[in-house]
Amino acid sequence: MNKKSEVSKGLRSLLSNIEKTNNPVERGQLVRELTNSIATISPELIEINPYQVRTEFDADQLLELAQSIKTSGLIQPITVRAIGGNKYQLISGERRLRASKMAGINEIPAYIRVANDQEMLEMALVENIQRADLNAVEIAISYQRLMDECNLTHEALSARVGKNRSTVTNYVRLLKLPAQIQSSVKEGSLSMGHARALAGIENLVLQIKIYKEAVDKELSVRALEQLIKSYQSSNPVGRTAVSSQPNPEIHKIRDHFRQIFGAKVEIRRENNGKGTIILPFNSDDEFNNIVEILTKEN
Repeated sequence: MNKKSEVSKGLRSLLSNIEKTNNPVERGQLVRELTNSIATISPELIEINPYQVRTEFDADQLLELAQSIKTSGLIQPITVRAIGGNKYQLISGERRLRASKMAGINEIPAYIRVANDQEMLEMALVENIQRADLNAVEIAISYQRLMDECNLTHEALSARVGKNRSTVTNYVRLLKLPAQIQSSVKEGSLSMGHARALAGIENLVLQIKIYKEAVDKELSVRALEQLIKSYQSSNPVGRTAVSSQPNPEIHKIRDHFRQIFGAKVEIRRENNGKGTIILPFNSDDEFNNIVEILTKEN
């Protein structure tokens, strides 16, 4: 192996000292020193991060980045953690790592971190949110994973990522949207503003109807908001005429229906006892499956 691709003796010594010391003050000083140091590492020594949020990369954009790296080098270092045996695991920067390999680069700059798996996950997701070009759905997934896998509250998460609590909540709400709306956000045909407006519609049928109209007519966020207001003021299904106190029995029935039909069944019950049961489907196969279940003899 080319000596230039090896981590410098100074950094190796620093990593070794961090592993050996049990003094929290000394360890903290060493970790801070390591944080400010940049190593040069062979891409072949770096394992892909299993916690990476983004799993799909645009081939043309990767090629463009590879050409840029071949010409100017990798300007922004990736972040890895040492896992022993002269090996490293990626924390963030998979797009840069892939492009560097495509460019045939033998060594790339990297920040080295010392972390256990949970700390690594948290650092990876936070750095992805702050530095990577993630779309709104990918950011929402990162937020949700940080809360679920690192046991963070909305308040703690907002402090980690430097965002208002309301901003975090608005992103996480996107994960409750139907898959086709989430896909449009990921593909870029809908913005975060569009998705946020659609997420405020409780009725699934109306939500899908307005979504399709927004995409077909290429509505702006303001135009979409006006469309939602017009529907909700003229369409009883769109108005929130449900009881302010959710009935737990209705929720049990709804959840039971969801298990039976494998669909996001909604039950809308007004205070006067009237209501609707919404049973959505996204294809002829799903429709036929619902019909088969409904007409099946017991």
